[in-house]
Amino acid sequence: MIPQSFIDDLLYRLDIADVVGRYVQLKAAGANLQGLCPFHNEKSPSFTVSPSKQFYHCFGCGAHGNAVGFVMEHLGLTFPEAVENLAGNLGIDVPYEKGMDVPAEVRSEREELVELLTRAANYYKAQLKKSPVAIDYLKNRGLTGQVAARYGMGYAPDAYQNLESVIENYASNTQLDLAGLTKISDSNRRYDAFRGRIMFPIRNAKGQVIGFGGRVLGDEKPKYLNSPETPVFSKGHEVYGLFEARQAIHKMGYALVTEVIWMWWLWRNGVSRMQWPPWVRL
Repeated sequence: MIPQSFIDDLLYRLDIADVVGRYVQLKAAGANLQGLCPFHNEKSPSFTVSPSKQFYHCFGCGAHGNAVGFVMEHLGLTFPEAVENLAGNLGIDVPYEKGMDVPAEVRSEREELVELLTRAANYYKAQLKKSPVAIDYLKNRGLTGQVAARYGMGYAPDAYQNLESVIENYASNTQLDLAGLTKISDSNRRYDAFRGRIMFPIRNAKGQVIGFGGRVLGDEKPKYLNSPETPVFSKGHEVYGLFEARQAIHKMGYALVTEVIWMWWLWRNGVSRMQWPPWVRL
């Protein structure tokens, strides 16, 4: 559990106007701020933020709470996730009561792996913009640049040491192997695990890149290649696209979980391929 004293101190340091202002356009309304409520559809603003009392309230739907509550509701996070989110914005670590804290060495390793994976994701995104072949492939599959940007899609060129240009000490960096980004050849040489593939970053609930799924452009095998189990990625505990979908799921109040049969349903009901989610189209 997170100590109440830390939560109180966090709320003291935060300005709810800044927190809410990241997601809602606010305008001055006397001593308060006002904007369109992010929790229900409205044309006239009924959502109020009080800087003096440090809470928000919507006179339309009744939503109300402090900065932590807002982040929980708006982003669909759990309480600990919301506290982590806000504390991270201030550059401070969240302490946990004895028995709940993650050992410093484990936390440090995970942070290093996430950093490497994030660098790789940024590299792949940059490479997609430079590859007409990859761009044409996605367009032919009905994927727009907007969709690619939303899901952070990228491209791993068909070369063996792409990441050497963005990762220090590539040849000796064993953390790359642990992150599932590289492998070791029979000649004891490190090489990229993902090559010549459209790259789909897998994000956790915080939005951190923890792994990848890669698809070849042609008929090579394997067609799909996913990151292995790592200290930051456990396939059985992650759902691709959940981070991007959480706000919509929270707003609707439900989610439909389906398998490949969904493709048949989309086709049977005349849904245009352009409207299919990216993971169905590919």
